[in-house]
Amino acid sequence: MRQNNFLPAPGGLSARIFRRFWLSLMAVMVVAVMASSARPAWAFSDEQLRQTVEKLNTQSATKKLDIIAKMAADGDPRVAPVLEALLEGDLYVSKADDRVVIGKKQGKVWQHIDVVSGAVTGESASRDLGKIRINNRLRGALRDALASLNLFSPDLATRRAAVETIMDARDPEMAPLLKRAIEREENPDLLARMELAQATMALAAGKTSEERLDAINTLAGQTTPQIRAVLLQFVNAAETENYDPKVVAAAKDAVASVEGRLKMWQTAGDVYRGISLGSVLLLAAVGLAITFGVMGVINMAHGEMIMIGAYTTYAVQQAFAAFWPAGIGWSLAVAVPMAFLVSGGVGVVIERVIIRFLYGRPLETLLATWGLSLALQQAIRSLFGASNRQVVAPDFMSGAIEFSTGLVLTYNRLWIILFSVIVVAGIAFVLRYTAFGLQMRAVTQNRRMAGSVGIRTGYVDALTFGLGSGIAGIAGVALSQIDNVSPNLGQGYIIDSFMVVVFGGVGNLWGTVLGAFSLGIVNKFLEPVAGAVLAKIFVLVALILFIQKRPKGLFALKGRAVEA
Repeated sequence: MRQNNFLPAPGGLSARIFRRFWLSLMAVMVVAVMASSARPAWAFSDEQLRQTVEKLNTQSATKKLDIIAKMAADGDPRVAPVLEALLEGDLYVSKADDRVVIGKKQGKVWQHIDVVSGAVTGESASRDLGKIRINNRLRGALRDALASLNLFSPDLATRRAAVETIMDARDPEMAPLLKRAIEREENPDLLARMELAQATMALAAGKTSEERLDAINTLAGQTTPQIRAVLLQFVNAAETENYDPKVVAAAKDAVASVEGRLKMWQTAGDVYRGISLGSVLLLAAVGLAITFGVMGVINMAHGEMIMIGAYTTYAVQQAFAAFWPAGIGWSLAVAVPMAFLVSGGVGVVIERVIIRFLYGRPLETLLATWGLSLALQQAIRSLFGASNRQVVAPDFMSGAIEFSTGLVLTYNRLWIILFSVIVVAGIAFVLRYTAFGLQMRAVTQNRRMAGSVGIRTGYVDALTFGLGSGIAGIAGVALSQIDNVSPNLGQGYIIDSFMVVVFGGVGNLWGTVLGAFSLGIVNKFLEPVAGAVLAKIFVLVALILFIQKRPKGLFALKGRAVEA
């Protein structure tokens, strides 16, 4: 038999070398296959990407649109920087070699950044670069393309932003890329959001009734204003399009279901805003409940006590900024006792100098304190100027808790609600469990009897007025976090404070609490219907009618002096 000269003899040295060669070759082929399988199927090769980008150097906007669509269709993440540069006007043609580069200004020269590797390949003057120009139509296409490309970004926040953009655009052409992104997504929350975006696309561009019904069932379980808008848009379009009646009926049921849940959340938001307003009214009125309800003094300067507390907060924060900037976050903790002491001290002086001579004459106290309020406002203008002053909120009071349903709970309002509860609890403790509180209640119920048993009524009157003024100063600290500090700050709350005190019951602490929150909640429920001004008018008219039936308010103060 004739031997084949091309094959090595079995068992020889050349045979072993031959086998090793083929084994090595097969190993190299396996590694190549594995590498090619690991390589993303959607990626351009370097040369393909470069050639595609070079085609953007054309005057035809239509051709640019086609190229942008082609670049975005594969989902290659290297495309995103190129499209971003084109959108921002940083994509140029080098006049020296007619190559497309990303241009970045560095001092007086422009760096040339390679569109594939991202490396700096050279630099030149601006006159050596020609900008690739785009129009508004191309800008819209670029934003959509970037949103789809960002679906594959390694950064979670970037992917989340891309999904929200796609959700707003609802472009059916993005559906294939979104489907591939869903297959790759590992974050469960973002995956659910992607599936929701996919459902919005299927609702708009579904080819069969079953696809649309599945999308409607998915969307009906959501409670967001955005989904309601998507469903309403589909229902309105169904009136002119020949859609399956079952699909239209399901969409209308879904709209009703989503709107019902949104109204519940809106009601919860109105209650929260009402409690927030009520807490502000409570802080402003609880001091007045002491001076007006307990002492029978119509203190028209109560709003200025609030203003003094707010300006004390501003002064404390300025002192921290000047002497201890690193500890400015602690300025609010220092401002609370300082505002109480300053406003309370001013209140004691007012009682000793003016009010003590006017007990039993409420009209005279009204006129005297009204004139005093004007004098205090002018004094503040002379010290701090007439312009508004801003108090910077600490970090823990900045921001908000946002729900997808549209409900927003701001941290500053939450802290004010908590603060008002703490203040009322502190006042209740002082009135019930301290010697001063016992003496104050005794003077309130029967001044003559209290004086006959040795209680210094004048001393109690001064401290009581100081307590009410100090609490007003604490209210000013809270109001400085939600409003500008100005000489007229207290004037916006004096009428509401009197309304709360009269409605709740003159001199009754718990009546003040209930009155503040009741008026706050009612006001916030009326504002969406009647507007802010008419809502206040309706509340005032309702309060007048209520006082006609119950002149002493919700909870009447009991005592021999009062009943007499």
